[in-house]
Amino acid sequence: MKIGEVSLLTNDVRRLATFYKELLEIENDSEDETHQFLISEGTTLTVYNDGTIKNNQNQNICLAFTVDDIEKAYKKVLSMGVKIIEEPTKRPWGAINMSFYDPDNNMIFFRSFPKNR
Repeated sequence: MKIGEVSLLTNDVRRLATFYKELLEIENDSEDETHQFLISEGTTLTVYNDGTIKNNQNQNICLAFTVDDIEKAYKKVLSMGVKIIEEPTKRPWGAINMSFYDPDNNMIFFRSFPKNR
């Protein structure tokens, strides 16, 4: 068994999908207001409005993405004006992590695994 899809529920699909398209440097040619597939290979990432009102508060969910260059990713996130939770920090096990919030206050982690751990 494997996870087939991770879906971010939101009140504003276009706003959140646009954020993730810029963050992840992807295109999907969709401006749908209800549902957008953002990543469709491997585990799917979608943004969806099921018609109920969301409170857009972080509720014990986070997304973690592995990046090759954490400093480049950090500069990109800063240029997007997001709220940084933690700047890139080396962990005892060798990974470098950083965290920030998306426009709906979901927590996002970027992590890299330098070769010289």
